[in-house]
Amino acid sequence: MPIDIAFLAIAEAQQLYHWLPAALELARRPDVRVSILSPSDMILALVTSYDPEGRLNIVRLARPPSRPDSLFRQPSRLATLLLNLSTIARFPTLVTTEISSAWLRRIPGFHPRLILIKHGAGDREGGYKKRHADFDLTLVAGEKDRRRMIERGLCTAETVAVGGYPKFELKAARQRFFPDDKPLLLYNPHFDPALSSWIKHGPDVLAALESLTGWNVIIAPHTKLARKVPAITSSAPHIRIDMGSRRSIDMSYTMSADVYLGDVSSQVYEFLIEPRPCIFLNLDRHDGSGDAFAHWKLGQVIERADALPAALARANDLQPGYVAAQKAAMQQSIDLSPVPASQRQADLILNFATAPKDS
Repeated sequence: MPIDIAFLAIAEAQQLYHWLPAALELARRPDVRVSILSPSDMILALVTSYDPEGRLNIVRLARPPSRPDSLFRQPSRLATLLLNLSTIARFPTLVTTEISSAWLRRIPGFHPRLILIKHGAGDREGGYKKRHADFDLTLVAGEKDRRRMIERGLCTAETVAVGGYPKFELKAARQRFFPDDKPLLLYNPHFDPALSSWIKHGPDVLAALESLTGWNVIIAPHTKLARKVPAITSSAPHIRIDMGSRRSIDMSYTMSADVYLGDVSSQVYEFLIEPRPCIFLNLDRHDGSGDAFAHWKLGQVIERADALPAALARANDLQPGYVAAQKAAMQQSIDLSPVPASQRQADLILNFATAPKDS
């Protein structure tokens, strides 16, 4: 009998890159059957585009009433879980990257093991929720998250493990997005209304970006922000705007940019796969001394949008002073072991799935 492991793909497409490498690796293992459960034909099509050998067992879940299918707008997760409970419950091990599935724990007689792959590697306090504690095993990208999950009482040392960052294995290649060779600035605002540099300050930030000379700019907000705010537009020829596409989630922009501009998105750690200049917008003048803003130590922090041109002018000269801190932060945030993260996660999932229940 094969070992059945199911991946719940009920979140939006940006989370797919955090679990798909492990699913593909497990599907290559002997006597393991990996099923992908999703209510979205578009999500499943994206999954199968990375699986030309057809190793994954695709299970199309019933779709609750919702808006038209989209990579970045999925139906209610709770409604999806309820509608497909009998299908989901028949798998002995379920792996997911979203925490809505913790609700399954409340159902009498629900016995599958729940494994969470915590997506992202950021510092924001919003990345730690009480529902994290409902999973049997949590896989995190690095020691920073392992330590924080334990400190917050969301995991014990036995229920959290470092598995690395498999998204790097699917990263896009560096690309050219403009016809000239000007350096490229990536602006990547977060969706958190209390912390985002765009929600309250969008016009000022856009004006600063439009004023730049000698730079090309890609504005690629977090896909959750892109769903919440009016479409960002600009007629400036040096600005390209992406309100949600495959390139906005597959590291096309973080691999191609020369400088990162943001606030609290964990994508800064994807950008720092290679040390490069970072600039952070603290337009609401938050106290940046706590853990939630630890990444602000990795580059300049400016408190006015119109300070951006000057910050960019000195970014390359200042960068040597940040390299050591960037490398140290990456080491804590994302464990870059010589063993691929997909293999490490697959080992952890398989070992847990086959361990005796009372262990």
